[in-house]
Amino acid sequence: MEFNKTKAMHFPNDVYIGHNAIDSIRQVAEKNLKSGTILIISGQKTYGIAGKAVVERLHGLQCHIIMTGNATMEAIQMVKEEISNKKIGLIIGIGGGSKIDMGKKIAFDLNVPFISFPTAPSHDGIASPRASIYDGKSFLSIEAAMPTAIIADTGIMAKAPYRFAAAGASDVIANITAVMDWKMANRIKGEGFSTTAAVISEYSSRELIENANIIQPGLEASIWMITKQILASGTAMAIAGTSRPASGSEHLFAHALEILGPGNAMHGEQVAMGSLAAMYLHGGDWKMLYDTYKKIGVSIKANDYGIPDEIAIKALSIAHRLRPQRYTILGETDLSEEVSRKALKLTGVI
Repeated sequence: MEFNKTKAMHFPNDVYIGHNAIDSIRQVAEKNLKSGTILIISGQKTYGIAGKAVVERLHGLQCHIIMTGNATMEAIQMVKEEISNKKIGLIIGIGGGSKIDMGKKIAFDLNVPFISFPTAPSHDGIASPRASIYDGKSFLSIEAAMPTAIIADTGIMAKAPYRFAAAGASDVIANITAVMDWKMANRIKGEGFSTTAAVISEYSSRELIENANIIQPGLEASIWMITKQILASGTAMAIAGTSRPASGSEHLFAHALEILGPGNAMHGEQVAMGSLAAMYLHGGDWKMLYDTYKKIGVSIKANDYGIPDEIAIKALSIAHRLRPQRYTILGETDLSEEVSRKALKLTGVI
């Protein structure tokens, strides 16, 4: 039988992680900037936290700074219009999530290198070739540039509220249910599956589960541990060429919440709640996940985020609709209210 499989995988060329990693920014920027202007995408808060220090270290290089808000298609279009008369040769995204997602998408569209500079380890998008962008109706997971380089300064990231770190850890911990869904889709639907990507993704989840006791507020070592596993999760997605290793039914639930009413929950917190329901539906050890989230200080109660029980139940019921091509434990039709309520109530989400 003739073998004709071909696959492309893209990985960061440089990863700097640790205390004072910011000092490598100029060297990395000069390495990747062949010509033109550096576009820096940041927000008001994150510019004060890290953006200004990055710009100071790039003194002498031509930079164009844009302050922006959430990652939306509209915001991306506005940025593109603002830079339409400039020759952009490199993009640096500085922020906790949305600024990096925007930077990755614009870099992909312009076909220029992208440097990811996270200010908090809030989710695994800081190291993946996917971007979560709001199109006015829902959040879309779309193809974006894999960061050419990642500079994760744990000293800067440790200054962010601990809630961001805990949410980022939760996002990676939930890989365990994403891989369960992926394996099931492979068995039942014949969907392509990468054992290598699945093993790396599960490893990143297990590392945080097993070390949950030492993920604590105020510890730079905790940021180091979480960020390393976020990078591993991003590598799994790069190998798979899809977000499958890190996004299953738990993420569908999170996205459904975002549409119906997420309260004030962060992405990783929504995913944590979804992973409990998903693990229960799989017949897995949801109590282990419950205990893990408790150890790292993440609430899995919807009411704590201002999410009414009925919204959480509805979100679980209709979550499969958001990506019907992505087969998960949620199936291909709406879950009944009874099943959704039981899954969420038994696991403590409602």
